[in-house]
Formats: sequence, C-alpha cells, structure tokens
Amino acid sequence: MSETQSVESKKKPTVLFIMHMPPPIHGASVVGQFIKDSELINDAFDCHYINLTTAKNMEDIGKGGIGKIALFLEKVVKVHNAIQSLRPSIIYMTPCTSGGPFVKDNLMLSFAKIFAAVYSRKSRFVIHLHNKGVQTMQDDWKYSVMYRSFFSNMHVILLGESLYADIAKYVKRSNVLICPNGIPDVETHLDEKVHNEVPRVLWLSHIMLTKGLMEFLDALSILNKRGVKFMADFVGGITGEITQAEFEDEIEMRGLSDIVEYHGNKFGRRKDDFLRQADIFVLPSYTEAFPLTILEAMQFALPVVASNVGGISSQIEDGVNGFLLGGKEPIMQNTFRPDPHELADRLERLLCDRELCVRMGQEGRRRYEAHFTLPTFEHNFKQALETVLETPSIDDEHEKTK
Repeated sequence: MSETQSVESKKKPTVLFIMHMPPPIHGASVVGQFIKDSELINDAFDCHYINLTTAKNMEDIGKGGIGKIALFLEKVVKVHNAIQSLRPSIIYMTPCTSGGPFVKDNLMLSFAKIFAAVYSRKSRFVIHLHNKGVQTMQDDWKYSVMYRSFFSNMHVILLGESLYADIAKYVKRSNVLICPNGIPDVETHLDEKVHNEVPRVLWLSHIMLTKGLMEFLDALSILNKRGVKFMADFVGGITGEITQAEFEDEIEMRGLSDIVEYHGNKFGRRKDDFLRQADIFVLPSYTEAFPLTILEAMQFALPVVASNVGGISSQIEDGVNGFLLGGKEPIMQNTFRPDPHELADRLERLLCDRELCVRMGQEGRRRYEAHFTLPTFEHNFKQALETVLETPSIDDEHEKTK
C-alpha cells in the first residue's frame, strides 16, 4: 500500500490525513495505523494518507539534520499537491504540542492552511492531540504566539476530558471533541490465568528516565527492604536517556539484581506473554497523555499504578481499577516527579492483598470492554469527523459576515 491511499468513491466526504504512522512505534503512530487500516473509517470517507513522520526511530525524534529538512520539504510538496487536487472536506493532522517537533508540525500546519486558503476554502481543519505540553510551554511568549496561530479556526480531538485543561487558554470547549483511544482485542485467556506465588510487577515501556525509571527502582528498593516479596519484569527498548549498562548498574546498586529482570523489547505475542504472566502493571511517568500500555494492562485484567498526569485519570479510577500517584487532580505540567515512597506504598497494598489485586484487575477489564476497544474507538472517531462536517467551514463563516 502506497503512502498516499484513497478509496474509489467520489461521493463521500474527502479527508486528507496528515498523521504519524510507524515506524517508529509510539502511541500516535499506532493509532494512525489503526485509522488507516479501519474499514469503517475508509467506508465512511474518501480517505487519503500522508505520513507526517520524519524520524526513523525513537532516538531520532526531535533531532535535526539536512536529511530531515529535505524529507520535511518533500512532505510539504505532497501536502500541497493533495490539497490542490483533492479539495478535501477535512484536513486532519496529528501534531506534537511542544519542543522542536511542535515547531516542525506548526510549520507544516501553517503551510496546509496557506494551501487551503488558495485551493480549498471549504476545508475544515482538525488536529488530533496524542500528547500534552501546551500548559508547560505557554508562558514562553514565543510559544504563546505560535499557539494562538496554531489553534486558530481549529477543531481539536482530545483523548480525555481532563486534557482540555492543557489547551483551555487557546481553544473554546465547543471546538473540542473527546475520542479516547482503543486497542484491538487479543486472546488473553483470562480464565486460565494463574496468579504467581511470588507476584510479578510489570514495566512495559521504553527504558527512559522520564517514564519514572529511577523512582520505580527506588520504590522497589524500599519494598525489598520492607521484606515484601515480588519479582519485577522490565520490557522495553533502551533509548538515548540511559544505556543498558547504566540501567543494570542502577539495579545492582540498589541490591535488586535477584528480583529485577530486563527482557529487552518485545512485540506481539511475546509482549502479550508478559502481560498474561504479570500481576500488577506500573507506569510512574513524569508526563503522559493517554498511554496505550495502560489499556493493554486493563485488557489483561491487571491493576495499574500510574502517575495522575495528562489523561490517565480517564483510564484509571483511583482505588477502583488501580492507584493514581501525585494527588486527585490531573497534572498537566511536565515538572511532576513521582514520590518513590508513595509508589512503594501503593504497590505494597496490591502485593500483599491478592483479593484486592484481582478485584481491581477485573474492574479494569470491564472498563476496557465498555470504553476502550478498537471498534468503540473507530465508531467514536467516525462520529467526531461527522460532527466536524456539520460545522460551517471558514469560507462559510466568511460568507455570513459579508
């Protein structure tokens, strides 16, 4: 399948998707692939796809270089040609909201707005935010100026209601649609699940400091000193933030070498095996929006201990299907750091109370089935785009003011 793909019908509303698709694999790119592969969405709209990604892998994200500039300009030309020829009803984009990637994506969006003003004034713009960071950067006047232009005349799809706080300064609530992510169902074999005699705690994420790596290791050290029995499995790729040797040194320094195992990156069934064998899932990140790994943990009926950042409170109800770290209010600022003692206390409750652990896991599975399956996401996403089509275009608004 080519990078730009369309379905045959010309009667359907035309949607130009400018979005991240794998590789590299991260939340936005995975959901982008779900959209591209969706029969429901492709049957409802005349869909055309341009891959926004310029990074080759996770370590490459945020880096510059002549090659990336050339690739970016190549994609600008593709966007120009698509808008000129298609005159799309909707121009959809999945941008980053902070740092260098935001500057790049804002530039791409600016080009798309210019091209639409020339060729396709009936187009409606939709940005689908899979990350946060606006509230952290908005006090910088340069970013504030860019954000005002970036969000102007824009419909915004958010992954959870709590994430609106991140963009409230720039976007009216009436221009926001809520569409939680969903994931495909897999064979979990929950009826065959065997709870380990020594409970296993699962880390399923890239090995990054910003995921709360050191705080989690500190919490495990605290539990070990308390005499709490557990095993901890780390599954995820090494990144530029810390080398594998440094990671292993941190484990050894805390005296955790006999109870912590690093397994590297795992995908597909191999990853599912770790979810199936785990008892508790943990994600003590500094910043998140709506991590798919939490949905995977809920799918496998695992209680979750996670930071109350971004939209995680839309996934985890504190004390019901897991525990939230950092207080009752969702945290938007990227300055949050989890408290290792709070993390240790929450984990200890689950490690020492098998009945609570199972009950929370079952509630997580119920919530997944009710709200976070892939068909539910596809239906909600289709409905969101249909809602956007019912609103006046910029050109329609211009005609009203004449």
